[in-house]
Amino acid sequence: MISGKTKVVAHLGYPTESFKAPMIYNPWFEKRGVDAVVVPMGVKSEDYRAFLPLVFRLSNVVGALVTMPHKVTTMELLDEASTTATVAGACNAVKRDASGRLVGDMFDGEGFVRGVLRKGRELRGAKALVVGSGGVGSAIAASLAKAGVARLGVFDAYAPMMDGLAGRLRAAYPTLDVAAGARDPAGYDVVVNATPLGMKEGDPLPMDVERIAPETFVGEVVMKTEITPFLAAARARGCAYQVGTDMLFEQIPAYLEFFGFGSTTADELRAVATISY
Repeated sequence: MISGKTKVVAHLGYPTESFKAPMIYNPWFEKRGVDAVVVPMGVKSEDYRAFLPLVFRLSNVVGALVTMPHKVTTMELLDEASTTATVAGACNAVKRDASGRLVGDMFDGEGFVRGVLRKGRELRGAKALVVGSGGVGSAIAASLAKAGVARLGVFDAYAPMMDGLAGRLRAAYPTLDVAAGARDPAGYDVVVNATPLGMKEGDPLPMDVERIAPETFVGEVVMKTEITPFLAAARARGCAYQVGTDMLFEQIPAYLEFFGFGSTTADELRAVATISY
């Protein structure tokens, strides 16, 4: 039962959004004996700017998880945004600081990075390529920059989106070698598909897989299919890889830390979740 003392994390999305986060967070809270709950709240785009500040007037709300289509709009409503959120151009987690200011961060890319590191791959000083400069691609690029990669290639078929991301990366990380406009994976230690390409059989692949070296680590963001045709092709070349759902479960510990609930592991979250991926 939720009481007035129960800590609430609002999960804010469009009314037709499928709210799956409570099925991962809430079983973990119950297992750990934490008096907290994630509550889904459907909010239309035209109401969101007025609604978000009101959420934080509730005395037991500790934060908000933000999903599409509100991640970009949230940036306008913050008193402070992390460097990662600024580079990504979007925010998916908001909390109040001690003075009541709204502080935001972005953890989509953090989940990808934590998954790579937990698999034993070093990112500091590495060369990484992210194909796709939309929401998830920008978030992954931002987190790779934060993790200390030495060279970061970004590519998107829509040049203004790609160039905008490259500009924000250069502004936030002046010593980072940012290369925009090419999707040749040769010479990169990590390559990421952050596009819908290569998701279904018969789709064109997002890059020339034959140019990916067997020692390269390959990442995918698609969650509906664990082994996409793109990942299957990379696996056939002997590449280590990360599936899209790993990114989801690896980012949740970062959210928990941000909201002050301590931390956990992706394995523990998978074990207690009431939804399967």
